[in-house]
Amino acid sequence: MEWLINLFTTTDSIAHIAILYAMVIAVGVLLGKIKFGGIALGVTFVLFAGIVAGHFGMTAPVNIITFVQDFGLILFVFMIGLQVGPGFFESFRKGGVTLNILAASAILLNIAVMFACYFIFFDTSNPHNLPMMVGTLYGAVTNTPGLGAANEALTSVFTDNIPQIASGYACAYPLGVVGIIGATIAIRFICRISLEKEEEELKASNAEDAHVKPHQMHLQVTNSYLAGRTIMQIHDFLNRDFVCSRLLHDGHVTIPNRDTVLELGDQLFIVCAKADAEAIIAFIGPEIQVQWEETDQPMVSKRILVTKSSINGKTLGQMHFSSAYGVNVTRVTRQGMELFATPRLPLQVGDRVMVVGPEDLVNRVADVLGNSIKRLEAPNIATIFLGIVIGIIFGSIPVAFPGMPVPMKLGIAGGPLIIAILIGRYGYKVHLVTYTTTSANMMLREIGLVLFLASVGIKAGAGFLETVIQGDGLKYVYTGFLITIIPILIIGTIARLRFKFNYFTIMGMLAGTYTDPPALAYANQSCSTEAPAIGYSTVYPLSMFLRIFTAQVIILLCCGA
Repeated sequence: MEWLINLFTTTDSIAHIAILYAMVIAVGVLLGKIKFGGIALGVTFVLFAGIVAGHFGMTAPVNIITFVQDFGLILFVFMIGLQVGPGFFESFRKGGVTLNILAASAILLNIAVMFACYFIFFDTSNPHNLPMMVGTLYGAVTNTPGLGAANEALTSVFTDNIPQIASGYACAYPLGVVGIIGATIAIRFICRISLEKEEEELKASNAEDAHVKPHQMHLQVTNSYLAGRTIMQIHDFLNRDFVCSRLLHDGHVTIPNRDTVLELGDQLFIVCAKADAEAIIAFIGPEIQVQWEETDQPMVSKRILVTKSSINGKTLGQMHFSSAYGVNVTRVTRQGMELFATPRLPLQVGDRVMVVGPEDLVNRVADVLGNSIKRLEAPNIATIFLGIVIGIIFGSIPVAFPGMPVPMKLGIAGGPLIIAILIGRYGYKVHLVTYTTTSANMMLREIGLVLFLASVGIKAGAGFLETVIQGDGLKYVYTGFLITIIPILIIGTIARLRFKFNYFTIMGMLAGTYTDPPALAYANQSCSTEAPAIGYSTVYPLSMFLRIFTAQVIILLCCGA
């Protein structure tokens, strides 16, 4: 049995290190599924499992733990950047600007409350207290990448005896999750909000915004003005976007194009924005029932998957489907949402395009767009690791600022994050295949996250009980709770009373600001629409970036002084 004992006690053996990480991650993930008051901590419980392992002496060489920790962090933040990149800049459109300003304000308030707690409750002469408060801050806002960024920045400030800020993070995290949801509920009572009324307002608002959703209808041409005019002329005169995918004329069905001439009595199959339907009906003619069996050639409607990277970013107008291929594109499905196929709509890898036309021509378009599920499901490993290389180099560029003791660097957290966002948004312009399936992205991201959390926990485990019980553990708990709830109560109330945002949008915005999936899950359960998810996704990219960036700024400016 000596070999088995050695397997668990010989800390520098590869087998021991692998078993250690496997045990910590497996136990942490399984325990993280247990709900306390209806709330589960998720994979973050891996941190607590690592702390327990480290406390009982189950550890590994520091250099190996550090490598695994940093590599996990790089992989985690890069996959986050790749996911949010395509929508990062678009999130600032329309009401997104105000939501992002509110989110940024909440982040600054989190930092302000942290400093207030630091000066009120802690001994400012102890150089380790401020770093520990930074760890508490990121536990309070449930942001693990920020913890990683702060950890990395500490290595450039402290040459030895680096503060184990994961202790503060672990103390503040549980109440952080509860506090986000609790403070969001408190806003409802402060502002006297009725959930039923908010639902009704959302549905009315969605009806007004229906122009983004495709609407199908069969019309008969009864307007004599249209006789002898082309579809392009009608389109220009009406000044409405619509697609005519089928035309029944004298008993024959054809696929019309922009130059097709209409006559009185022609029957059309039209797809348009729902908001434009009434105007189009009034101009062309009434809705009717049409049978499309009599065709000159076999016609099909087929959803085609965009899988060729060369198509990524091209608009439907640039593809000339009607004139070059003899087919019509009526709508595009992207991430579960149906979009009306306007000429200005850019295609992205992963889109599903509804194409209508003769079967042989539709198949030709399928070849052009790719339509290869196998190709789409394969993760683009080369792009991921090339992006990581560029991100690490970019994050290592030193930038000197007056008053800062050491040059500012984005580091292994900020550099890969920014490069991933840029690759996700503009990678197609340099022929990089940036698409990864949601499952592939989540798998890589979760692997990186659990490796990072396990490493941080194992490192912090040796002195955790001493820090919490004999040190300032209780202070970290209640100051973390203050850091969590005060900005939410202020920003949430302002968003409601000053900017009149729907309560469910506010719930999503606050969950995204704190990058907290449990809070989003609670918001989604409270609402039958996608408003919380939209609010979350609108502010999440900028919030994640600011959380990581400000973590390093605080450490370098304040702890290095």
